[in-house]
Amino acid sequence: MLRERAQEDGMLRSAQTFIGPSLFGVATLGIATLGMLWPWPGAPTPPGKPDGDWRLLDPISYENLTVFPVVTSSGYDTSGFLTLEEGLAHGEVIVREQGAETMIRDRGTVRPPVQNYGGPSVNQLVLVNHGKKPLLLLAGELVSGGKQDRIIGKDRIVPVGAEPLPLDVFCVEHGRWSAGSQFTAASTIVHPSVREQAAVNQRQTDVWNSVVAGTTARVESAAPAPQVSRNTLATTIQTDAPTQSYAKIYGSQRVSTSVEAMVDEVQRRFRRETAGLKGERVVGVVIAYGGEVAWSDIFASGELFDQYWTKLLRSYAVEAVARPSLREKASVQDAQEFLQRLKGREQTESEPGVYVWREINDGRLSLIELESLQPKVMTLHRLVVRKTS
Repeated sequence: MLRERAQEDGMLRSAQTFIGPSLFGVATLGIATLGMLWPWPGAPTPPGKPDGDWRLLDPISYENLTVFPVVTSSGYDTSGFLTLEEGLAHGEVIVREQGAETMIRDRGTVRPPVQNYGGPSVNQLVLVNHGKKPLLLLAGELVSGGKQDRIIGKDRIVPVGAEPLPLDVFCVEHGRWSAGSQFTAASTIVHPSVREQAAVNQRQTDVWNSVVAGTTARVESAAPAPQVSRNTLATTIQTDAPTQSYAKIYGSQRVSTSVEAMVDEVQRRFRRETAGLKGERVVGVVIAYGGEVAWSDIFASGELFDQYWTKLLRSYAVEAVARPSLREKASVQDAQEFLQRLKGREQTESEPGVYVWREINDGRLSLIELESLQPKVMTLHRLVVRKTS
């Protein structure tokens, strides 16, 4: 809710209060048809005022991690979309190495073999969606199996009945290239430092480096030590994860003990903070480490957020234990910046009638949106990153 202000220029300010600072003027009405609502470029957002239809709850802090829940009283029906974890678990999605031809039996009908796109490749897999719903893919989702574990390189939607898709991926298991062709699970999202290298920088070497480094954030020499140091990660790789498998490194006892303790406590506080919501749903979070707001994930519905929340929280906790144990806390006003529209250089990719992928870079901030075009226009996922490199 906007706070009442001085009555200077009363009629104009009344109009702004009624329409909202991000929707003032006829020209902006067209923007409302593009899914989530964004502020008028350059318009300041008063503290506590949602951008579009969002509102930040009070922060939830534990150790050096702060979570700002993002809530809304509106939202979209996203039940018509399939997640990668669901698709693989139920056999509706197949992910294979290139060159691994297979017949696909779909509801009693034998479909042609997956096209052979050449031999296996580190940075490309083949995906087939033979479910009844369009498939949502998020950058940073880890698929395990095949010749080495990979992560999805970019948010996108795979429509129902689409031809086998050459899927851009990044390797997160540098030391293995073994027998195997099919991927069986997608129960992990990698932590922000690794996800940034895939989604924003898009360089394989940077992804590998971030896996073994823990964090790519700038660290002051006088900063307090992290709970999980680079030396701890190096020892873990040596003893528990010789192939530099992301899953084995960050699932090891040395690392996971600190991670799970943080996840359990933040989850407990998160449930308590959001339990009393009436007429609103949590659709995302803004994340801070110490006093720096670093990341946000916002979805088109509370249901879609719920499907990813457990994996996302663990990813945020992994990043937290790898960063310095700073006790400074970010403010709500700091977090509000991650709800605003960026004004920098924009680039887009699209599949007609299916989706639009959009990236805007403005200084150290990068905004990535995935907009579905069917069954109606909606921003399924919105990511903002404070770049570390």
